[in-house]
Amino acid sequence: MAIGPVELLVLGFRHPDFRGEVLAELDRLRSSDTIRVIDAVIVHKDETGRVGVEHLTNLTRAEGIELGGKIGALVGLGAEGEAGAVAGMVAGTRAAGREGVRVFRDEQVWDILAEIPNDSAATLLLVEHHWAVPLRDALLRTGGFRVGDVFISPFDLVDIGLTTRQEAEQLTSLDSPPTAGER
Repeated sequence: MAIGPVELLVLGFRHPDFRGEVLAELDRLRSSDTIRVIDAVIVHKDETGRVGVEHLTNLTRAEGIELGGKIGALVGLGAEGEAGAVAGMVAGTRAAGREGVRVFRDEQVWDILAEIPNDSAATLLLVEHHWAVPLRDALLRTGGFRVGDVFISPFDLVDIGLTTRQEAEQLTSLDSPPTAGER
């Protein structure tokens, strides 16, 4: 399995109304081989502060085991060189076979819980941009490398006619945490 660039997204939800839309979109992106969810943890606090936590992935079992071995090999390589890489691969493969790929651990869940108010949710989403594998490989073959990357502000897109000001305001609200009055 070729691994594309991996990105960590941290998402918040005000007054969450989960109806499966986000999961359906992640499944659609997976089925088109655009992205794969390596691991995700969703933390929800209802109005009374009662907590719910769920781990998700859309890797197949075989992909999870293979990825677990690769992660284990990298950890082992960093800790003990080549011999550590072999031992890490074996340990990572076994762990992924038992419990899947679990990048996010309980300590991280508790950190999220401390930050979110009642009647909200937060998600740590580790995604692999599988669409980028052929592009990355072409860049490597031609001596290319990434100098940097950045998301462009929706308001800059207004200036060049790719979106309206109203659309930009709506898109920008996605990057704004709720204010004290909205919590």
